[in-house]
Amino acid sequence: MSLYLHGLGHFHPENEITNEFLEELDIGTNDEWILERVGIHSRRTTLPLDYIRTTKNRDPREAAEATLYTHADAGRRAAEVAIARAQIDKTDIGMVLAGSSMMDTATPADACNVAQALELEVPSLDVNSACTSFFANLYMLSLMQPEKLPPYILVVCPEAVTRAVDYTDRASAVLWGDAAAAAVVSTRIPGRAEILSNTFESSPAGADKVVVPRTGHFRQDGRAVQAFAIKRTTRMLEQLREEFREEARTLHFVGHQANLRMLESVCRFADMPVEAHHSNVEWFGNTAAAGAPSVISQSWDSWSATDDIAMVGVGAGLSWSGCLLRFGGGQEAESC
Repeated sequence: MSLYLHGLGHFHPENEITNEFLEELDIGTNDEWILERVGIHSRRTTLPLDYIRTTKNRDPREAAEATLYTHADAGRRAAEVAIARAQIDKTDIGMVLAGSSMMDTATPADACNVAQALELEVPSLDVNSACTSFFANLYMLSLMQPEKLPPYILVVCPEAVTRAVDYTDRASAVLWGDAAAAAVVSTRIPGRAEILSNTFESSPAGADKVVVPRTGHFRQDGRAVQAFAIKRTTRMLEQLREEFREEARTLHFVGHQANLRMLESVCRFADMPVEAHHSNVEWFGNTAAAGAPSVISQSWDSWSATDDIAMVGVGAGLSWSGCLLRFGGGQEAESC
């Protein structure tokens, strides 16, 4: 089944957690230590900086009350950018899908909260798969019957993982940032890019390697997850390159924005040129499911009709996924 991308949007909150800010928390880290291990200069958070400084987020339940942006707030902002770029009206959206690493509410679904913020009365549901949620939503759409879907579907991934970070734990504190990403897609109307070779796999035997408890702090087996991420991302990138290599087209790589050192390792193993690798983790941190699509969204106006983007995700579950964005399609909507 064909799947087309019409518009991408992103949102980053304004509060910035710099390496210097983390140094001030006195948790045994500094700029040199952070850059050497993860290559991150700064991240954004939906939390007030004074709240983090004062409480170090001892109780994530309080963080939900302190937040400056709910998932609905952030998701709406990213969605409005995606809808404008798709050159449609928000009333053209016929379904909202959402996914994240930790929902704002157990009930209703985040998709319902985002749809309400957009004043949309359409079917809305969540497909959650932590850092691979964006990919999981695309994969689920690829399995559906096109004639039963509306012409335009909104996929939203709002992420506020800093609410679950223990800011006395330097291993977690240096990684996470908050963001939202959104996409307008269609299963039957050609758009600016076609989404090809959509895959999704998981190994539930590793489900305990990355965990965000309902009311607790994020935790992971960092060494095991890093090795898994490098291995799976490298293999997926190589598969996409082999399947879609064309002399006249330029292949770009955008991976899960876990940390810069992990992505650099993938590029070395896969022999990916530095100029073909795109990231934003250096300045926004690991923004979970919003990471990879936000990288592409930030350069939305720069992609040409001969560009291919191998987009690869890894995450809790353990799960991995990939697809190829082939730019060059028209923006005109055909009759439905």
